[in-house]
Amino acid sequence: MTERISTMLLTNHAPSPTAQLIDGKAFAAGLVAEIAVDVAAMVAAHGIRPGLAVVLVGDDPASAIYVRSKIRKTEAAGMASFAHRLPASASRQDVLAVIDALNRDPAVHGILVQLPLPPQIDATTVLDAIDPSKDVDGFHIVNAGKLANGRTDGMVPCTPLGCLMLLKAELGSLAGLHAVIIGCSNIVGKPMARLLLREKCTVVLTHQKTQDVAAEARRADIVVVAAGRPGLVRRDWIKPGATVIDVGINRIQTADGPKIVGDVAFDEVSAVAGRITPVPGGIGPMTIACLLRNTVEAAREHIGRMPRSAA
Repeated sequence: MTERISTMLLTNHAPSPTAQLIDGKAFAAGLVAEIAVDVAAMVAAHGIRPGLAVVLVGDDPASAIYVRSKIRKTEAAGMASFAHRLPASASRQDVLAVIDALNRDPAVHGILVQLPLPPQIDATTVLDAIDPSKDVDGFHIVNAGKLANGRTDGMVPCTPLGCLMLLKAELGSLAGLHAVIIGCSNIVGKPMARLLLREKCTVVLTHQKTQDVAAEARRADIVVVAAGRPGLVRRDWIKPGATVIDVGINRIQTADGPKIVGDVAFDEVSAVAGRITPVPGGIGPMTIACLLRNTVEAAREHIGRMPRSAA
């Protein structure tokens, strides 16, 4: 499935002043359509329907919206969806008990714990309690270690994986390209760097103590921005023709009301970049599509581990 989708060309974009828009929404729809075909084939051949369990603790409005979207997309692809909601007052042991039950449930192939968690619950402890083979977010230390060591048999975090798919669809081989990543979180920046290294890019990973982030970005063929700061990257940060991937999702107030924007000053940067992802409609849809993809891969691995019946 990955090989098929990575060769898809992104067409029919509404052009920006200079940069070609990378239509993550359309790409994600194509990926989900392929996933639905794979799910149907898996059910027909093995009687197994890939199942994704989502654990939501508390009543954070943004988290609730994300969870509803994930459940809707899961079911639309023909997969089984299991939602577990706990109150904001839940203890760490309450959450760990749910994780333990899901680890042992053969109908569940992927487990996602929606972040952030309430302050009384340590996220690392919860994420490391997930069976690594069901860790479809790719955050477990086992999967992070496999990615860091260049192995390809672990789960990869969904957002960086979505970024990589778009980059390869747009640019083909990434070997030899200079990539700068702005933001070094465990969720996006660090795994993105490791994925690009695996593609033979030269990679610079910047952070809050990097002395001149703009100077680093101006050297890049690829700029991936995941800093959580609206409009951080400006026109003079980007080399003409560079590909810009904006992972940021920020809600700001404008004269016309609230608006969702990225970490890139889109109007400025699109006048000089060669390709750019919009916000919204860029990386967000790819994250959910890759979550479904990882769940199908986890189910496929589960089928491979099933004991063969005696002939």
